[in-house]
Amino acid sequence: MAERGTAVASLKRELTLYTWLLLFVIASWWVIELIDFLLPGITLDDYGVQPRTESGLWGILFMPFLHGGFQHVLNNSIGMLFLGGAVILRSVRDYIVVFLMAMVVGGLGVWLIAPSNSVHIGASGVVYGYLGYLLTTGWFERKPLAIVGSILAAVLWGGLLPGVLPGQEGVSWQGHLFGCLGGVMAASYLAKRRPKEAAAPARRRAR
Repeated sequence: MAERGTAVASLKRELTLYTWLLLFVIASWWVIELIDFLLPGITLDDYGVQPRTESGLWGILFMPFLHGGFQHVLNNSIGMLFLGGAVILRSVRDYIVVFLMAMVVGGLGVWLIAPSNSVHIGASGVVYGYLGYLLTTGWFERKPLAIVGSILAAVLWGGLLPGVLPGQEGVSWQGHLFGCLGGVMAASYLAKRRPKEAAAPARRRAR
């Protein structure tokens, strides 16, 4: 009974940590958008990714935290809550790795192929990164639970995939496409690390 109580308490602490981390990221988007809205003479959106310009490379770091209005923030907040939440419940490390990989790969993809004289902002590339991760982690890990998770992700959120295709006015499909690719790359990288990490305790016990 004591062990069960300890396990429940540990699970509650982990869930609390996951919730606060997720909400912190989402809250940062709203705070930044509010600052952009309230302060005169400040246009933070100009600091997004500007394709094939030297200064525009810095936008890779800023792009996920800048949005084109509160509706834009709301859309990405919902995506982060569900898709990011699904990943963070699996592993905080996976959540962070996918975020960084989708941010960098998505931002670089936008910088390389998006039209000149444009500015790209928004966290949708990161959200699509989580989608790419969830859809492919079953393939890379080849474990029953991971496969079921990928199938469930396809059923629930597969309808978002057309967002990676061109032809949508005012939508950075390049960010969606390369962000999703970043999530797939993260799923592959993390799947390769797991067998090594699982084997390490066994080697230590053998000694």
